Amino acid sequence: QLVESGGASVQAGGSLRLSCVASGDTIGRYCMGWFRQIPDKEREGVAGIESDGSTSYADSVKGRFTVSQDSAKNTVTLEMNRLKPEDTGMYYCAARYGTCGSLYASQFGGWGQGTQVTVS
Repeated sequence: QLVESGGASVQAGGSLRLSCVASGDTIGRYCMGWFRQIPDKEREGVAGIESDGSTSYADSVKGRFTVSQDSAKNTVTLEMNRLKPEDTGMYYCAARYGTCGSLYASQFGGWGQGTQVTVS
């Protein structure tokens, strides 16, 4: 089970830190991905972190977002800086057994309820 938190309403240029806490299994066995979705659009991959710590990002967030994990706390964090209005959306974390691949949402599971980020 994955539970996201940390979403809020912020002004453009601001920062947020999202957290995803996992229970029932250890995140170290999975690729952990962050996704975002806006109404009437498909869920898109934002960032992923492999079990070995290597990371991948969507081009739109490279240099602004950082994904990290704390295996001891079974938690994945998404640090978001220099936020833009187009970063607005519901953010979800999910897991994929094995590698992150290309962060296709259809290849991930264990979706949490999401946390809303609004940038104005």
